[in-house]
Amino acid sequence: MTQRRLIVLLDCGDTLIDEGTEIHHDSGVVLSGELVPGAERMVQDVVEAGFRIALVADGRDASFENLLTRHGLLDLFETLTCSEAVGAEKPSARMFTAALGSLDLTESEASRCVMVGNNLARDIAGANRMGITSIHLAWTDRYPKDPVGPDEIPDHTISTPAELLPLLRRLEDEPESSR
Repeated sequence: MTQRRLIVLLDCGDTLIDEGTEIHHDSGVVLSGELVPGAERMVQDVVEAGFRIALVADGRDASFENLLTRHGLLDLFETLTCSEAVGAEKPSARMFTAALGSLDLTESEASRCVMVGNNLARDIAGANRMGITSIHLAWTDRYPKDPVGPDEIPDHTISTPAELLPLLRRLEDEPESSR
């Protein structure tokens, strides 16, 4: 399998896990939650196609370990960048800089990454400010779908997890300047 040039950064809540199904411990740690329909296949297909993946998510480290382990996905992620460990939440550049560092990338290599997330104000704005290609996964009405400013305008929008891999393949074939 050939390793791809692009690296996929994935949010968790309402990107991989349906936030409406989460069960929390009294401490706030998420104990369990159901996958967004098609999310498991999306992650497996993206990895099988040779893309590196990393989690970039706001929340507690233990929550993401619980959720990803429960669904057999944890080992597919190269790294997990969680706001609890970073001490900042998206759209803070600190989150994205930490994720890039965990992938042995510099900020000048941010254009090699795509950020897939459900939240325009956090995932999309943060990625756009860093020069990371932004992909809005707009499958739920839980979050606004209309940008309130230029930073929240996604480079691409998909409505189901199944649309990600074909989009990644197209992006991989495009010159960087046209993304």
